[in-house]
Amino acid sequence: MTRPGSRCAHLPEIERLRGDLTLARIRRSWTGWRGRVIEPVLRESLARLLPDDVLPAAPVVGAYWTRSNSVEIDVVGADRGPVAEELLFLGSIKWLENCPFDAHDLAALQRHRAAITGDPVPLLAISRSGIDADGLRAGYAPAELLDAWRPRNR
Repeated sequence: MTRPGSRCAHLPEIERLRGDLTLARIRRSWTGWRGRVIEPVLRESLARLLPDDVLPAAPVVGAYWTRSNSVEIDVVGADRGPVAEELLFLGSIKWLENCPFDAHDLAALQRHRAAITGDPVPLLAISRSGIDADGLRAGYAPAELLDAWRPRNR
């Protein structure tokens, strides 16, 4: 018998010719899984891209969340890690097919910023489907982030 959570946990289902159940489970959880997997790649892309015309380079680009997950910030640019003395920027990642970063997402990011600092740290968004909100210092789309991996002429 296979342990739940192991790579072959659903193999008996497939062997019973019920791969449709496995596929439905994958489709239901795909967006959440993809988001967790892509976030480190997007943070690294941003770190490679900066500095640009809007934001400074950051020695550390990471993420922040509280133990209760009541505050979660997808992108944190800081002067050092693991504990920053200065926050250079904070941001949110919205990596959905048909949902741009919007005013609701911006309000959540502003609340999370207020929970960790009273300083007016610049805000940014990284979005797969565009940005539909005012009040961000910067916004990044897939094409810009891909450019970060191309060799630069210096």
